[in-house]
Amino acid sequence: MGLQQPPGRTDGRYREDAEVGMKVFLGADHNGFHLKEQVFAYLSKREIDVEDVGDREFDAEDDFPEFAQMAAIKVLGEDDSRAILICGGGQGMCMAANRFRGIRASVIWDEYEARMTRNDNDSNVLCLPSRILDNDPSEWQKIIDAWLDTPFAGAARYVRRNRQLDEM
Repeated sequence: MGLQQPPGRTDGRYREDAEVGMKVFLGADHNGFHLKEQVFAYLSKREIDVEDVGDREFDAEDDFPEFAQMAAIKVLGEDDSRAILICGGGQGMCMAANRFRGIRASVIWDEYEARMTRNDNDSNVLCLPSRILDNDPSEWQKIIDAWLDTPFAGAARYVRRNRQLDEM
């Protein structure tokens, strides 16, 4: 795969396309529903295997924990998979997903942090705040691309920290 280096970076850790065979589970509550529909179309256009875990139709009364749970269970049960979860601020989805051992969910609102959460923490769940990103397709696309295309660095200290999280 070709390399796509962010400005000022020359370390070769960035790829043009997400890992071949990776599956992305996508979920959102009512606050993130409209952005989820756009993200689904964007991922499909990138030819990424994406599965919508809900909500599948707008429901102003739905609750984010059920979608975070569905996505977390699927990520834990399927190799080479990740999830993108969307709610109003991203925090609720992140808190719910992080209740599952082996999930490393991060609330991200910019491209730099998307890279860093993958590089350092091997984040497997991206939580997006629809209140910030809903009307900014360029920004959420950059965030998603950076998160999908940045591999985990695998440095010993990062591996150790992730193991410590999983042992809590």
